[in-house]
Amino acid sequence: MIEYVKNSKRLTEDEIYMQNAIAEAERAFGEDEVPVGAVIVYKNKIIARAHNQVERLCDPTAHAEMIALTQATHFLKDKWLEGCTLYATIEPCSMCAGALILARIERLIFGATDPKTGAFGSKTDVNMLKLNHRIKVKKGIFGKECGQLVKKFFLEKRKKIKI
Repeated sequence: MIEYVKNSKRLTEDEIYMQNAIAEAERAFGEDEVPVGAVIVYKNKIIARAHNQVERLCDPTAHAEMIALTQATHFLKDKWLEGCTLYATIEPCSMCAGALILARIERLIFGATDPKTGAFGSKTDVNMLKLNHRIKVKKGIFGKECGQLVKKFFLEKRKKIKI
């Protein structure tokens, strides 16, 4: 669905991993889930990949980030994800932000901000709460593309409701 502008510029490592997260978001879109995707990287290797499955599992906690966290902890056989980076297409909500802190994820890279529920600067900022862990955050990697995917999803939902 997302078309990337091809130019002479090489993609950065963050952009490559974000493309993987976008692919997961596109899978969610195809499954009629809110199109959010996430991947977790450890030592330059993707160790977890997930997309929203809230509708499929009838579970309000089945966000892409939460599923990816579970996969990564199983892969590493450790509850701490120190040295790991989570790439998410949308700024995580407060539930996911809390889980990321509890898992001690090192870095969070996200595409689009979420003014309604974003917990890393948009609605609130969990890093400002002086908890036992702070996450290094970088935003805006393919932010426009990530935001457009969510907008398209909800536009199509609204069209179906009117019919």
